[in-house]
Amino acid sequence: MSAHPGGPPAAAPGIRPRSPRRLARTVTVVASCLALLAAAVVVGVRALGQEPTVTLLANWTGEDEQHFRQAVIEPFERKYHIHVDYQGSNAESQVLGADVEAGTPPDVVVLTGPGELAEYARRKHLVSLDGLVAREDFGTSWATPLADGHVYWFPLKADLKSIVWYPADVGARQRRQAAHRPDQWCLGMGSGATSGWPGTDWIEDILLQRYGPDVYERWARGDLPWQSKQVKEAWTTWRDLVGAGGDPDLVRRALKNPYQSASDPVAATPRGCTLEHQASFIRNQPAWQHADGRYAPSAQLIFGAPTTRAWEVSGDLVALLHDTPQARKLIRHLASADVQRAWTAEESGFSVHSGVGPASGGSGSAWHRSLALALRDERTAHCFDASDAMPPAVRDAFAEATIEFLAHPDHLDTLLRSLDTLSDTRGLTWLPSVCDRTS
Repeated sequence: MSAHPGGPPAAAPGIRPRSPRRLARTVTVVASCLALLAAAVVVGVRALGQEPTVTLLANWTGEDEQHFRQAVIEPFERKYHIHVDYQGSNAESQVLGADVEAGTPPDVVVLTGPGELAEYARRKHLVSLDGLVAREDFGTSWATPLADGHVYWFPLKADLKSIVWYPADVGARQRRQAAHRPDQWCLGMGSGATSGWPGTDWIEDILLQRYGPDVYERWARGDLPWQSKQVKEAWTTWRDLVGAGGDPDLVRRALKNPYQSASDPVAATPRGCTLEHQASFIRNQPAWQHADGRYAPSAQLIFGAPTTRAWEVSGDLVALLHDTPQARKLIRHLASADVQRAWTAEESGFSVHSGVGPASGGSGSAWHRSLALALRDERTAHCFDASDAMPPAVRDAFAEATIEFLAHPDHLDTLLRSLDTLSDTRGLTWLPSVCDRTS
């Protein structure tokens, strides 16, 4: 599952209410009046139709939102004179689900889960991007045609998984030794409503590296049982690597830590952990910046394989829910090479647009260029994050199962039986493909 997942399913049962937001207090009465007056003017202008507006929902908040506005939204507003009514939420799946049920969906949404988007497409909530986005600009693992032959999403930003981060001053021998010590893995399972996804990433990657893209894809599209030998072995391998059910303090730390804080001990004195199995975006965390984080393919470090069999990838996927002229312009804007290049600048992510070279964006650091090249390596398969590609109900049950398993690995058989039962539920929407075949 992606690190910046929006949350549990949008159009699936069990939608959670939106988290309350604390209203900011104004400093003075005068400031309050001015703010209200300005808001009234803006609403009035839009009500009169003098300023076209497009609504956009994504999961970027804080500094990420600020960068997104500067690199993507503001250039669009200046060029087209269309206002973007942006909403950033860490619980975007719940927000989107509630808005769709209320009949007030945003015009455009950015989600990390193609499985979630496929469910919206099945329910006729998404608009086909045919004629708006050129399929050849993105690989098949990124812009997946559904059973009806149409493409309903494309990636605005991509991240590479199947990697392990380590401090620059830790040599190859130290890394190999640390990989077999559970206390040397930086692990945090917390992520609010989507807690557990770091565990799904581990299991997915182990399965992919051990058995390759064909087995991985069968499982991700619901054709390989959870109780199969291959899938069960992925769980037990993860157990042995991170010490599931072992040292209570170690397990408690992993269960309590938010994923963003898992790497904090890397910068501590003495160093509290050495390795982190995490996607490319984690390199921007302060601890890894302090440690001058480097990465190795997970296949080499965890399994000693001479080459990487495939890369697991994730992405922020753009979809259209309300077909308006303004929304169509925004879709074309987001899919353009220029915007993709701007969004990936300053090492905030990567683009897989065919018109954006791997050296585009970033500060020119070696690790950033290397990751960009790996995302485009045509000799190796790229497989989308399996849990993100699964139906939302299965995705969420998988994440919850990893939390239970970390504390109680002896529950594995029961957990896998439950996941098989859920996966066999009629009416679930499974993607036809999650891996490209470029080699």
